[in-house]
Amino acid sequence: MTALQVRDLRKSFTMHLRGGVVLPVVENVSFAIEAGECVVLGGPSGAGKSSILKMVYGNYGVDSGSVLIDGINLVSADPRTVLTLRRDAIGYVSQFLRAVPRVSALDVVAEPLVIRGVDKAEAQAKAGELLARLNLPERLWALPPATFSGGEQQRVNIARGFITHHPILMLDEPTASLDAANRQVVVGMIAEKKAAGVAMLGIFHDEDVRTQVADRIIDVTGFAPKVAA
Repeated sequence: MTALQVRDLRKSFTMHLRGGVVLPVVENVSFAIEAGECVVLGGPSGAGKSSILKMVYGNYGVDSGSVLIDGINLVSADPRTVLTLRRDAIGYVSQFLRAVPRVSALDVVAEPLVIRGVDKAEAQAKAGELLARLNLPERLWALPPATFSGGEQQRVNIARGFITHHPILMLDEPTASLDAANRQVVVGMIAEKKAAGVAMLGIFHDEDVRTQVADRIIDVTGFAPKVAA
């Protein structure tokens, strides 16, 4: 079953500080992702991988094209519909945790479940399971992640992104700040999501991780804007 359909996306940036120069980024971006499939965006730095991921999630506006989820076009949907899709259908694990001051790591991870109506104690128990699996010491769970190292913050970020059961999940370099042992933990968590039928779109600069998780790799250089002769 197709979970996500991307059709003919085109994106450019207008450089207002440079006299309104228009900088093309990507065009004709088209692909589909099936339930239980992990598709990885490949290509050199600056080729547009992150831009594509952000367009699919709705963080970036697009010049044209469509992103279809459950028959709804995320590109043309109103803001309320976009927020509903993010709550119910499409999750996102970014490279960076937006740490909230004075909120414990346990509550940061549990929050997505609490928002969906799960009992707080149950949500915290699930959060603790994920943090333990990602080898974050229990003595840190009651502390705000703003005080953590980059690798510790990323483990909180991953736990928060994986705690829900979105049918679609965006993965923006989730293993970038992790040591080898925790990278393998995340590889296992991705495998479990695939087995549960989750469709995933990701960016992984670590070649070993990419090889283990990818069912397909899409070379985004094929979406480079055509240069006029």
